[in-house]
Amino acid sequence: MDITQDTVFIPGATSGIGLALALRLRARGATVIVGGRRQELLDELAETHGFGTVRIDTTDAASIGEASAEVIRRWPDVNAVVLMAGIMVAEDWRSPAFLPTAESIVTTNVLGPIRLIAAFVEHLLAKPDATIVTVSSGLASVPLRPTPTYNASKAFIHLLSESIRLQFAGTSLRVTELVPPSVRTALMPGHEDNDQAMPLDVFADEVMSLLESDPEAHEILVERVKLLRYAEVRGDYDQVVGMLNATDPHAARP
Repeated sequence: MDITQDTVFIPGATSGIGLALALRLRARGATVIVGGRRQELLDELAETHGFGTVRIDTTDAASIGEASAEVIRRWPDVNAVVLMAGIMVAEDWRSPAFLPTAESIVTTNVLGPIRLIAAFVEHLLAKPDATIVTVSSGLASVPLRPTPTYNASKAFIHLLSESIRLQFAGTSLRVTELVPPSVRTALMPGHEDNDQAMPLDVFADEVMSLLESDPEAHEILVERVKLLRYAEVRGDYDQVVGMLNATDPHAARP
């Protein structure tokens, strides 16, 4: 991914990690198109930062189809898609009441990226240099007790990234997996003030540095996430699971 020249579409970039990366990509010379559900917020971002904007609901297959067609029509040079949109919700599998929450997470975090890739893959494969950036999590490797479906959805994204990278081998399309640790965003209530989470700007700056140093990297791993990502490889998986669930402020719930 060439962060100085690419034309990048980021659905789910109206706040949090997506917006932080969008701002940094644009500052380095990339053309950035931001996608989100709230038109008034998109209009504000376009006026304030000069982003291209497209309304998209990544839980809705029809919206994904319409938005992707609009992006390709308005920005035919688009050659990178960052699959940023996702939700994280606590749930309790000890009663069947968890089911609607679990289904919502799967729709957003699993079906959303699948549908977006399907919508863009032919266009991207026709480009001489293109990138799909998936977004998993350190929780794909080590589970957080209150969020089982979120953890599993990110494990899915990790293995999907590994698998389609094999299928795209020999083509012009790369697959790069961004693996965030806990970052201070509004992904869960109160998480913006979580002292144990990585500051958003620090995370985004380190991601940009990694992208600059290795544009063809398979994984973007900030130092802080390696504790989780390599726990099983190091042989201290059980200890890391225990530590994560003893110290995370959400671990006491539900």
